[in-house]
Amino acid sequence: MENGVSTTGDTTLDQAVKQWLQYDKNPKTVSMVKDLLKEGAVEALKKCFSSRMEFGTAGLRAAMGPGTSCMNDLTIIQTTQGFCHYLEESFDNLKERGVVIGYDARAHPPSGGSSKRFASLAAAVFISRGVPVHLFSDITPTPFVPFTVSHLGLCAGIMVTASHNPKQDNGYKVYWENGAQIVSPHDKGIAKAIEENLEPWPESWNTEEALKSSLLKDPLQDIHTQYFKAIQKHCHHRDINKSSEVKIVHTSVHGVGHTFVQSAFKAFELHPPYAVEEQKDPDPEFPTVKYPNPEEGEGVLTLSFALAEKEGATVVFANDPDADRLAIAEKQERQWRVFSGNELGALLGWWMFRCWKQQNSDAAAVKNLYMLSSTVSSKILRAIALKEGFHFEETLTGFKWMGNRARDLLDQGKTVLFAFEEAIGYMCSPSVLDKDGVSAAAIAGEMVSYLATKNTSLSQQLTSIYTEYGYHITKNSYFICHDQDVIGSLFERLRNFSDQKDSYPTECGRFSISAVRDLTTGYDSNQPGNKAVLPTSRSSQMITFTFSNGGVATMRTSGTEPKIKYYTELCAAPGNSDLNHLKKELDDLVDAIVENFFEPEKNKLQPKPE
Repeated sequence: MENGVSTTGDTTLDQAVKQWLQYDKNPKTVSMVKDLLKEGAVEALKKCFSSRMEFGTAGLRAAMGPGTSCMNDLTIIQTTQGFCHYLEESFDNLKERGVVIGYDARAHPPSGGSSKRFASLAAAVFISRGVPVHLFSDITPTPFVPFTVSHLGLCAGIMVTASHNPKQDNGYKVYWENGAQIVSPHDKGIAKAIEENLEPWPESWNTEEALKSSLLKDPLQDIHTQYFKAIQKHCHHRDINKSSEVKIVHTSVHGVGHTFVQSAFKAFELHPPYAVEEQKDPDPEFPTVKYPNPEEGEGVLTLSFALAEKEGATVVFANDPDADRLAIAEKQERQWRVFSGNELGALLGWWMFRCWKQQNSDAAAVKNLYMLSSTVSSKILRAIALKEGFHFEETLTGFKWMGNRARDLLDQGKTVLFAFEEAIGYMCSPSVLDKDGVSAAAIAGEMVSYLATKNTSLSQQLTSIYTEYGYHITKNSYFICHDQDVIGSLFERLRNFSDQKDSYPTECGRFSISAVRDLTTGYDSNQPGNKAVLPTSRSSQMITFTFSNGGVATMRTSGTEPKIKYYTELCAAPGNSDLNHLKKELDDLVDAIVENFFEPEKNKLQPKPE
């Protein structure tokens, strides 16, 4: 015992725990730590205290619970103190402009943590330094935060959400003054400032005083009005929407999306979608789904399909819990088809361009037009751009890159019409420089209604797009791996394939490799001096192989989950419409990559659970 606190015999751990108990004022996390000490649960304590959550460009994401490696009151205060300090150094006018803070409906009763509680603590930190805070008085979709940053000209935004992660997780997502998520070097600067401001400032715990402060404003009503006004610029077929007979089911998967998607449909004068009753209200327990992630497809959509059958609806829309992403399924003759993010990217990209073209008769205007997608997403927009004459650019994976690139282009007077990533994320309006599942739902609703007037389904329209611009078929999946050493050696083997440095494989099974790009090391065999053009990052693994048959495959690690992901695509020229042959070719390519590059048996990788 030391000062009434048990010790573990591990000096570094004891120091971390002692400091924690000095700083933490949340009775639940304090008693959790004291109980672990009493029980002598050294391994559990190490898990909580051995490292601090790493602040990256995606902010923070971790389980809620006690200790420096979890999301809790104290780590939220410490993170916000660092972020506030960094903003004070970055902006002379922080006290005039202020910040916005939003939150979802997540909660973790055992540790007393919740998104709303974390948002209040973050507000208290800023208010204690005289910084105005626009704190939403209720849950909002994530896109409302970047919208507010841009709309009110604020210095920064914070969204407390773990999006579609398991229920015990939470997160802290950060936007810069340009309305996009932060990119390097801001993450490094903020991480350093957090380490320098670990001791809670005197007023940081004082949420009651902060919530009474004249520096606190509630932007909810104003932003609600302005957001739905802004997205109406993308409504082009009001008459069709009003009279449409199409029935659409919507689920918000126990998240925040329900009322906002209803409002978005109303703004486009679409008939309200049928809401899945069991999932429409926010519930941090996510009781009806194993994972609250509509990307996992049918399991999450079971209740939606049942409601659609009952109501005679042909289309299902699903948002993830923070409503920044959108999944869509359509009834086929015998079963439901869940579209991939790449297929929806093709449909929405086609639709956005079609609507733009109808509004713009000037033939030269297309030269000012841009679409973006991430490098692991389908190249279908590239094919459309080549034929139609607009610009297409790809960025690194993640909307932070597309949002920042879009801001650069907008500042140069360009029009950024659409951006997407294969993980069902779409940016259909430049008023939100991030993925937005609310505006995407309204725009997709209008597209479905328009196609219905032509007796065309989404599936049929997708086939038309591929017929006109060339088939782009994709197959993406992942392996689960908790061992960083295994992941490291798997990628190093690919970099030193013939026992020499930078000797990447030249074939994979029967498939010959024509180019390699490694965005971990900055190597690109297609560029002068083998130097990659896209930014590189040593902290994550990412290698792309281009094959002689038109196939492209990227292997990468995930920033937020213990996964090694792969993304493969076969791009065929327009006119090559033997779909079965193309699918078999892609299946064979994926099998070869799994067998030769992943080596799942040797590396003990778990396949994606079915």
